[in-house]
Formats: sequence, structure tokens, C-alpha cells
Amino acid sequence: MLSVRGLGVRYGRSVSALEGVDLEVATDSVVAVLGGNGAGKSTLLRAVSGTLGLHGGAITSGEIRFRDERIDRLDPAVVVRRGVVAVPEGRQVFARMTVEENLRAGGLGARSAADRTAARARVSELFPVLAERSGQRAGLLSGGEQQMLAIGRALMSGPSLLLLDEPSLGLAPQMIGRIARIVTEIHSQGTAVVLVEQNATMALQVADHAAVLEVGRIALAGPAEELAASNDVQRLYLGGHAESDEQAAAEVAQARSHRSARRLARWAG
Repeated sequence: MLSVRGLGVRYGRSVSALEGVDLEVATDSVVAVLGGNGAGKSTLLRAVSGTLGLHGGAITSGEIRFRDERIDRLDPAVVVRRGVVAVPEGRQVFARMTVEENLRAGGLGARSAADRTAARARVSELFPVLAERSGQRAGLLSGGEQQMLAIGRALMSGPSLLLLDEPSLGLAPQMIGRIARIVTEIHSQGTAVVLVEQNATMALQVADHAAVLEVGRIALAGPAEELAASNDVQRLYLGGHAESDEQAAAEVAQARSHRSARRLARWAG
């Protein structure tokens, strides 16, 4: 679905943020991108979503293809219409607008009124709390609820590929577990996901494949289970999140169980 080849990115004239980055995202997959602060994770998502120029960055080499079409030269709004939607770091909701107004804004990228209606039903199923608080200003929601709204708003355009930038940042362990379950549910409904995270344990529990960025380069890449067992990954990125990791594992296991039950029901039907 997504192919990033030899991607190089600079900010200004001298700051190299990415160099020679390769990344593949299959149609039915969750790919985690791990790394510390300044590794280039957010820059990678900005390049894919077409918003890099808004942050003063520019692609200097390589290409990005989505469903075999080059998208690295397209306007961000066109990238959204192609089916690639990003949720930026920091729960960036429209604080003075209501929950419903935020969701309607996300639905502007939908292909048709029928698609918007289907997306609204999907968001209500994933996030019942948003339906309960549809008339409330987004800025008055809790941090976890704002993250749900940011994800729900992105889903309103019906993306084929969802880019999530640090969705667990600053959240309590219980909420991190819920976000992990939500990512698994979104994937099970047919949306591929690129998950940028510093909470490596949660990300590796959710993902099928993973890549580790270090100073703008891919240092490791492979199946998530293999990276989770890697001594280097364990030493540098795993540990220190015991409570949130346990909660995330429980939520992901529950979501996968529900996904398997749905598949069995379809086969039986």
C-alpha cells in the first residue's frame, strides 16, 4: 500500500532530518516506527502526509508511493482524498468547537455523503463517549478523550491508511491500554496503520512489523515479534512501562479475540 524509498529530508539549508529511509506498509498491516526524541519519526509522517512544507521541511531525495502513485509532490488535501490521513502529535483538536463540529470537519474529506454517514457510525461504535458528549467543547474533554476525538476526526474521511503520531503520549496507563485496543480495532476493520511511538512495548504488541529510527536512519526493521526479542531493542526501548504495558497487552488481547469472533461469524454466515 505504502512504499517509501530512499527518503531524505532537510529543514532549512543545513539540518538533515532523514537520510535514505525505506519503509513498506502492506494493505492489511500495522507498522510501528520506534525511536527516541529527534530520531525523525514525526518528520517521516509529515513527509508521507504532505505536510512537511508547513513545518519548514523539504524532501531532498527519494520518493513516496501510495498504491503505486507518487504522493510526495501532492498537496496535503489531495493526499487525504487519496486515503492517507494523519493524526498529529499532541491531541490537536479544535478546542472551541464542539465534539460534533470537530467530527463534521473531519468528514469534509469524505468522498460522499454516504461515506460520511458510514464513517460517523464507525466513530460512534469505536468511541461511545464522543456520542455522549457531542455538544461539549473539545477543549473541555480529558486528554484521553481529546486523543479519541483526534483519531475519530481522522476516521471521518474514511482513510485507507491512518498515520498516528505518539497517540499514547502523556496519557495514564489505563488510557494507553485503551488506545492500543482502539488501534487494533481500527486495523481489524480494514484500515492500515503506521504507528509512531516512544512506548515501544505497547507499539510492538499492536504492530505486525516495526522499524527503529536512529538519527534519521533506519537502524532495525522486521516483524514486530522479532524486534521485541532483539537484545538491542530490549536494551534501548523496552522496560519502564510495566503498568501501561500490562494494560495494553490485556486490551490488545481482548480486541484480537473480538476480531477473531467477527471473522468466524462471517465465515459461518
